[in-house]
Amino acid sequence: MKVAFAGTGLIAGVHAGAAQKLPGVTLEAVVNHRPESMAAFAAEFGIPRQYPDVESLLKDGDVDALVVCTPNYLHAPQTIAALEAGVHVLVEKPMAMNAAEAEAMLAAGRKSGALLMVGHVWRFDPEVRWLREQVAAGRLGKIVRTKGYCLHVHHGPEGWFTQRKFAGGGAVADMGIHALDTVRFLLGAPRPVSVYARIGTYYNDFDVDDTGVIIVNWDQGTTSYIEAGWWQPHADGPQAATQLYGTIGFGRIFPSYLEIPRADNSVERIDSDLPPVEKRDKRDKFVPQMSHFLECIREGKQPNPGGAEGLVNMRVIDAAYKSAETGQVITL
Repeated sequence: MKVAFAGTGLIAGVHAGAAQKLPGVTLEAVVNHRPESMAAFAAEFGIPRQYPDVESLLKDGDVDALVVCTPNYLHAPQTIAALEAGVHVLVEKPMAMNAAEAEAMLAAGRKSGALLMVGHVWRFDPEVRWLREQVAAGRLGKIVRTKGYCLHVHHGPEGWFTQRKFAGGGAVADMGIHALDTVRFLLGAPRPVSVYARIGTYYNDFDVDDTGVIIVNWDQGTTSYIEAGWWQPHADGPQAATQLYGTIGFGRIFPSYLEIPRADNSVERIDSDLPPVEKRDKRDKFVPQMSHFLECIREGKQPNPGGAEGLVNMRVIDAAYKSAETGQVITL
């Protein structure tokens, strides 16, 4: 399986490191407009082929998959070009600048038959998957409401992340989408029916947001409250931390446990028995994510999360920005 990488930043290195740990994988090519950065990346990961753009890579061919780790404004054009050439794509989140671009990416994959996966990596975290199993088993009853957090405390990104023309959005698009996809996975893929949001820039002089609160109503009756931010003074939990309030009990991740009331009004606490997130390698979830992507290619099955899941998230993010701009609830 010959895998190429578009982009040479931190997240590209994480994906390349994950791919190196899997059998039957060759790190074949890298794409970047900066020769020095590309040469260093190729040397670090033993990659033989280097290209200034995706088009040059695709012209030479002989790659099975492309991992797109470039700034957000390049996600759609690079992904579409690869899919149209029959190359499977794993694209970093957010999958695009907006839902319209995401729809075009999804359409390109459907037309060519090449597979599209979106890097919503928290779905592969063991604690997230443990809580999903508890929800699916009905241990919490019907989930009435949720709280989710994805914030950077006292720090945030620089460069293209903070420029609208390259990123599309700020902390809501960068961090909020993690919390959004995590809770949607935990709830079993409900459809969003309405979105209300308050979004602003309070901690830096950016032309994108650094603070957001989003309320999503889902079609099965659950309401989700999501906080996103950079440079925040406090966070109630680590990245992607989520709390679920059910008709039978309460469950959460980071730390991961359930609280189930007993008949005598006491509460039974059930811990996950997994190593807590602070004692695990922060990159441990990227290996199963990459493994799933490559397995789907080998077996010809649809990745999850695929383009359809990424599109749902982009529609919610678009609606959140529209709601913040208009002050209205946006119906989907």
